[in-house]
Amino acid sequence: MDEEIRAAVEALHANPLKVALVVSGGGSQALAWLLAVPGATRTLLEAVVPYGWEAMVGFLGWRPRQYTSRRTAVSMAAAACARAMRFREAGETVLGVSCTASIVSDRPKRGAHRCHVGVWDGGTATTYSLQLEKGLRDRPGEEDVVSRLVLRALAEGGGLASGSGVPANLTPGEEVRVKRQPVGRPLERLLEGKVGSVMFYGPGAMVADEPFRGAVLSGSFNPLHAGHLRLARVAEERLGMPLAFETSVHNVDKPSLTAAQIEARLPQFVGGPRRLLLSREPLYKDKAALYPGSVFVLGYDTAQRTVDPAYYEGDPGQMRAALEAIREQGCRFLVAGRAQGGQFLTMDDLPIPGGYEDLFEGLSESDFRMDLSSTELRERYH
Repeated sequence: MDEEIRAAVEALHANPLKVALVVSGGGSQALAWLLAVPGATRTLLEAVVPYGWEAMVGFLGWRPRQYTSRRTAVSMAAAACARAMRFREAGETVLGVSCTASIVSDRPKRGAHRCHVGVWDGGTATTYSLQLEKGLRDRPGEEDVVSRLVLRALAEGGGLASGSGVPANLTPGEEVRVKRQPVGRPLERLLEGKVGSVMFYGPGAMVADEPFRGAVLSGSFNPLHAGHLRLARVAEERLGMPLAFETSVHNVDKPSLTAAQIEARLPQFVGGPRRLLLSREPLYKDKAALYPGSVFVLGYDTAQRTVDPAYYEGDPGQMRAALEAIREQGCRFLVAGRAQGGQFLTMDDLPIPGGYEDLFEGLSESDFRMDLSSTELRERYH
């Protein structure tokens, strides 16, 4: 280990800062450096290396469209910060730090060799982006450069100058591009209509307009109950994609939610395997524009409303236009049945308009049945 690197790590360990680190594709040498210098427990809360895409999906809760990107680095850092907030002791300052890289492998890569390092502190998202000169270094050489950048980001995120003392080992044509962006007040920005959606990773870690694509289970979640969780699990197994819960600030049949009401429901989703999306859109045609390529998981009653002209001012043309808008975004529905009037109704009982049958897939009674509602739970315990 270079003396400059050792000095930088010692300064980090002496700093009252706690870090959750996540690296994928490169940057793991930085973790080795942190662990090799005594005092790592004073700095590291945890380190995660989600190398395969399944592991990355498990860490983020959704599948990025591009793994090695500045946007993904921010998402990874936010998710890491959310985990750090769970593990920290009262009063501790925490950071989420990430690295996503595409460097020398055992097969030629058509794209550029590059890395993006992210730092999330709850108020600012900082990214360090670097494109490496292709063919100049071997795998260990590129790993060394990427890990030095991770160390710099850690140091600067902790308010230390020690990161600048670590030689970057870059060529004259290589340049680190640093971008800092305020991320505060995401919920307020959503309520003001300044962003389309917000993903809740945990306290202090909400990210606006994540490009989510997967299964979406919408509801008020007041409260989140076993029926929601079981339906989410069944949907993931059926569809083979990650699922996120989603709550809209506005609702067709109910008053709009306030910031206080939303914040009161957020703790239900802390530490769970599935993320929560927040939006302003009560209609599925508008949700489809926010989450293109997604599958909306819904119960029989809600599915019935999507094909009932009465909910479109009595105009079948509006209903078809809404379904067509959903199709154009590459979205569709997965419908769970429900007990009603002594029988169990499924998608087969829906009056789906001709030409739109392909937008609907149903779960049978054996796939999913749980006669439980949020209303019943509220009445039972309040």
